[in-house]
Amino acid sequence: MRWISIIATMLLVFSISGCASKFKTYNGPEVTRVIIFKEDRKMHLMHHHKALKSYDIGLGFAPEHHKQIEGDGRTPEGEYYIDRRNPNSQFYLSIGISYPNVADRAYAASLGESPGGDIFIHGRPRIYQNGKRDWTAGCIAVSDKEMRDVYAMVKNGTRVSIYP
Repeated sequence: MRWISIIATMLLVFSISGCASKFKTYNGPEVTRVIIFKEDRKMHLMHHHKALKSYDIGLGFAPEHHKQIEGDGRTPEGEYYIDRRNPNSQFYLSIGISYPNVADRAYAASLGESPGGDIFIHGRPRIYQNGKRDWTAGCIAVSDKEMRDVYAMVKNGTRVSIYP
């Protein structure tokens, strides 16, 4: 009888600790594209032409127009792809967007400026949960809970289309 209660206790501890993990697994349809509509503050994880998940998002602190130079607070517009992952992000979990591309670099250089970089889709830490929608330096933000799904579902190499 004692062994049964020990085993039951161990199973309970393991099941509870599994719930605390920020890393989920995903076995559904492949996310073939991420589509972001800045004006609507929406992000859709797509499997071809079908939306698998949709999220309300926050953007850069100056969200209108395309990001052009470092520090402008704008979120890029255009075609990119997921190029990296950061499981230890200061913003919970994050996946990197391939900004700047060749055109972004060339335009910024023509102005004598840096295009900036480090654009991510990431979580929203408590310090930024004050209700303000657009607070990032140009990234796309979702809740930490939503970011667990995004991190599991979206693989490196996935296309990202960001529209005004």
